[in-house]
Amino acid sequence: MSLKYAVIGTGAIGGYYGGKLANSGREVHFLLHSDYGYVKQNGLKVDSVDGDFHLRSVLAYNKTVDMPKCDVVLVALKSTNNKLLKELLPPLLHKDTLVILIQNGLGLEADLQKDFPCLGIAGGLAFICSGKTGEGHVGHFDGGRLNLGSYSCSDPKILTQVCSDFVQAGVEAHIHELEKARWMKLVWNIPYNGMTVVMNTTTDSLMNNPAMVELLHEIMLEVIRGANLVGKGRFSIPESYADDMLEMTRRMTPYSPSMKLDFDFHRPLETEYIYSRPVLQAREAGYEMARIIMLKSQLQFIETRYLYT
Repeated sequence: MSLKYAVIGTGAIGGYYGGKLANSGREVHFLLHSDYGYVKQNGLKVDSVDGDFHLRSVLAYNKTVDMPKCDVVLVALKSTNNKLLKELLPPLLHKDTLVILIQNGLGLEADLQKDFPCLGIAGGLAFICSGKTGEGHVGHFDGGRLNLGSYSCSDPKILTQVCSDFVQAGVEAHIHELEKARWMKLVWNIPYNGMTVVMNTTTDSLMNNPAMVELLHEIMLEVIRGANLVGKGRFSIPESYADDMLEMTRRMTPYSPSMKLDFDFHRPLETEYIYSRPVLQAREAGYEMARIIMLKSQLQFIETRYLYT
């Protein structure tokens, strides 16, 4: 089965994963915004630790109404822009289209399902250090694994095929239980996204400071303990996973996570799905994430101050 792909949000994530698929010979249609004219003329370039490549001819669009209906839509927008999906998605959908949200946080799929009750939806968790380095230019610095999980995918064969397509494209990809996978990603995202903004620094600087490492570990344990109460009877995450995440970050290329880049470029921060939803779910399960609530309040103060003054 040959799947036709669309990418909504051709930035650091969509440009990399969509680019890998296109570079392997898959049919991929890219929605672009500010880079549209440049990519249409010059193509998409990816500088990668796994090998650079340049897509000289890209199926590029600046409106989804001009794009064909596709079998799989990869949504790589910032979650702060998900309100746009009500307009962006319909032209791309046929009755069996699968939409995969390659985004961070909790509650993304449920919110999209409310707007599209009959839509097949899956989630994607990207374990990657990447960033846009210029027009039509993505830098891939470390990692690259993509975990996929079904939310309301009626035909599991499609998600299996997507996973296989990514593997054939040179991406380490796996299928996991989605709710657990999202919580496990938050064990890294909640501390590092927030703390790099609050401390105005990068991951390596945090890891070189013992006091920061201790705080990061405590925040990770809050995520794990909240997750385990939410997932009681369905899944659990061992507390030793926090040590695994710390060790992984010690070995990681020095990096500014996506929220730090949003802060640097004065873009809205993804506090709703990365912080508010996990805090709410944990509270409903009987656990108060005190450190994470404080971190969320600090982020909201910083965002209000630098975005709105």
